[in-house]
Amino acid sequence: MNKTILLSATLILGVAFAALGQSAGQPNKVGVINLRAAMESTQEGQKTAADLQQRYDPKRKDLEKKQSEIQSLRDQLSRGSNTMSQDAKDTLQRDIDSKTKIWNRDQEDASADFQVDLDRIQQELFGKMQVVIDKYSRDNAYAVILDISSEQSPIVYISNTIDITNDIIALYDKNAPVATPGAAKPAATPAAPAKPPAAAPPKKP
Repeated sequence: MNKTILLSATLILGVAFAALGQSAGQPNKVGVINLRAAMESTQEGQKTAADLQQRYDPKRKDLEKKQSEIQSLRDQLSRGSNTMSQDAKDTLQRDIDSKTKIWNRDQEDASADFQVDLDRIQQELFGKMQVVIDKYSRDNAYAVILDISSEQSPIVYISNTIDITNDIIALYDKNAPVATPGAAKPAATPAAPAKPPAAAPPKKP
């Protein structure tokens, strides 16, 4: 463990113990939250992820179709390598290269657009989540709430009794219900995030 991590851990523990040492009636509890899991597990988080996936689904299908067409041309070139004239093979190869170049550009553009939309949605959800966490902390006398979403967190042990992730998910859903059939119940584990409309490059023969 390097000095930076040790220093971070020391600062966190120092804040925690200082909070616990406050006089009666003051916030004196320390809690942890997996903020990423909380955001993804709320009903609104799951709905926005599904909506984003649905929005980009046509583009994903279009990319898959173009990918299949390119692979078909590659297969055609491979099968006719011994029977086609050199001019025919060159023409087919140029067609493959042109379509592959277009596919790569379309795929990169779609992924970039998807990431922009995803970042915007997550930022909006984070702002709403912060309001819920602030209220929960005040109502329950929490002096410190630590986010343990990052794998780089210096915390090496956490008691389950101070994990407020499920409480925050439930409180968020209560204050911002989503009217969707069969809405998922809050869960401690994060829902699968929406994926960009990307596909693997066409295989070469």
